[in-house]
Amino acid sequence: MAGQDPRGALPGPVEAVDYHCAGEPFRIVTAGLPAVPGDSVAERRAFALGPGGAGTPRPGPLDTVRQLLSREPRGHAGMYGGLVVPPDDEGAHLGVLFWHKDGYSTACGHGTIALGAWAVDSGLVPAPADGRVAVRIDVPSGRVTATVHRTAGRTTAVTFHSVPALVTAAKLPVTTSRGTVEVSVAHAGACYAAVPAAALGLAVTPALLPELTAAGREIRAALAGADATRHPGDPRLSGVYGVILFDELPDTPAGPAQRNVTVFADGQIDRSPCGSGTSARLAVLAAEGRIAPGEELRHESVIGTVFTGRLAGDHPDGLLTEVTGTAHRTGEHRFLLDPYDSLGTGFLLP
Repeated sequence: MAGQDPRGALPGPVEAVDYHCAGEPFRIVTAGLPAVPGDSVAERRAFALGPGGAGTPRPGPLDTVRQLLSREPRGHAGMYGGLVVPPDDEGAHLGVLFWHKDGYSTACGHGTIALGAWAVDSGLVPAPADGRVAVRIDVPSGRVTATVHRTAGRTTAVTFHSVPALVTAAKLPVTTSRGTVEVSVAHAGACYAAVPAAALGLAVTPALLPELTAAGREIRAALAGADATRHPGDPRLSGVYGVILFDELPDTPAGPAQRNVTVFADGQIDRSPCGSGTSARLAVLAAEGRIAPGEELRHESVIGTVFTGRLAGDHPDGLLTEVTGTAHRTGEHRFLLDPYDSLGTGFLLP
């Protein structure tokens, strides 16, 4: 599908730095972004989404940038990224609007890990050659922290500290074309529904991605409007964002282990183990009595990359969690839009 004709809508070149976090891309827009109205990151996301705060993003220069970077030939249907915006106040180093091919999300753990690495690598946040430094980031669901670990002047890992994670349903029956399954629902900056892949007659392998994607989309649609998907404190965070299909793996000496694939937005596949999804899984495992403080979840992705997750304490709004992974820079870009290019902002293929 070709993009809209954006002639005159893009004020100039768009500059970005690309990272991957456990295999999932994250494109950080650092220049060329039009001003986004709002006094907070949450308000800026609401503006980007347009009236009602849901559905088709608001047309205009801001969404032209999103389309330009998330569509071929400059991107692809699996592209993910963030627009760097001012933080809500001086307590954070930066703010970010997370984007993907369908719009703007409320949370992104792998993106937060990549942003932490970028903030230190770029010099935005000074860091020691050995040790760690906290990068505070305002996202649409609240303030999160990326603790950047350094050794010999190199970023070696980043730990993502999420907003509180809260389980709102366990063993919720959902009817699918593969039979009725029981799902758990948890909120961790975004709402996630999780189900064992085996309950659908599937396994988390690359060969079964078409079937896994179809199942994830079906479950997400079936849960539309369900009470458990409503965030108890902020309606802007309601509605299933991702469906996590997982396999149980043998426990490690440190704790449980699972392999998962997260199907998010309108059928996108997370190549990483999903950062905010890992936070949601930690809350569910804690509620089931399967993980305790001091233990560690080994969370593997469909491509074999790994995040490790831990419980970090209690909070009035849920459980505090921390998720550790790695992020690596893959490129620096200056994107242009030729006003005579008949493809405009590009096109999407499955």
